[in-house]
Amino acid sequence: MLAEYGLRPKKRLSQHFLVDANILRRIANAAEVGPGDHVLEIGTGLGTLTRELAKKGAAVVSVEVDRSFQPLIEKVVTGLDSVEVVFADFLKLDLEDFLGDRWSGKWVLVGNLPYSITSPLITKTVSAKHLFSKIVVTVQKEVAQRLSAEPGSDQYGALTVFVQYYCEVEQLAVIPPSAFFPVPEVESALVRLKPRERPAVDVSDEQLFFAVVRSAFGKRRKTLLNALSSSPVLRWNRDQTYRILSRTGIDPSRRGETLSLGEFARLADAAAVLEKSANES
Repeated sequence: MLAEYGLRPKKRLSQHFLVDANILRRIANAAEVGPGDHVLEIGTGLGTLTRELAKKGAAVVSVEVDRSFQPLIEKVVTGLDSVEVVFADFLKLDLEDFLGDRWSGKWVLVGNLPYSITSPLITKTVSAKHLFSKIVVTVQKEVAQRLSAEPGSDQYGALTVFVQYYCEVEQLAVIPPSAFFPVPEVESALVRLKPRERPAVDVSDEQLFFAVVRSAFGKRRKTLLNALSSSPVLRWNRDQTYRILSRTGIDPSRRGETLSLGEFARLADAAAVLEKSANES
């Protein structure tokens, strides 16, 4: 198909197309869609996954950034009345307006995510979690490990906390490089995220919670006392940081990657209480 249209995968767009029929069916099955469901697909590519999703009876809106693929894609989706292909940069879309103009209910997001922009794509979609009933994506295996990581592991980080705070994470399958063309140098994984009805932990100030998380992971080798007191975002001095940690019972010599979501919540809430007291006095 690529040769027929004089096309080549673009390295700058991290284009690795899914060509294994069994994997394509597995992804479509993991999406758990059928007639009446609406799917937003990130990256039409060769249209192979688009067709599998349409076969399930779902209405599919597929977003593709590479306009040079338009003739090929139009041929592949010919006859699929339930498919709409939009040529645009997904990261620049206002999802609220884009999806709201097409369907007022919850969508299922599906995509074979480009390795080079996986984190911003996941951040954008999870930030718009209220629009989706589930998010089913293929990512680099290392990213899948980060999303499902436990505290204390090397993979555990700010992205882990962000995603797990808002979503339940399931790693469904490891996908071999041979399932793609061109063949990547790394393994991939199929991941399903299910937005929670309520966040994983209760916090009084989400903005402060994530500021604490980012600051704790900003300098992974530093202790919490040093990382938080040197954060330009928090602007806490050393004594203030020590008092906040003392109120939570968290050892100041620990590092950010050892803290659970619950401990981060306690830390942020303690900071909020001290900040409120200082303002009142």
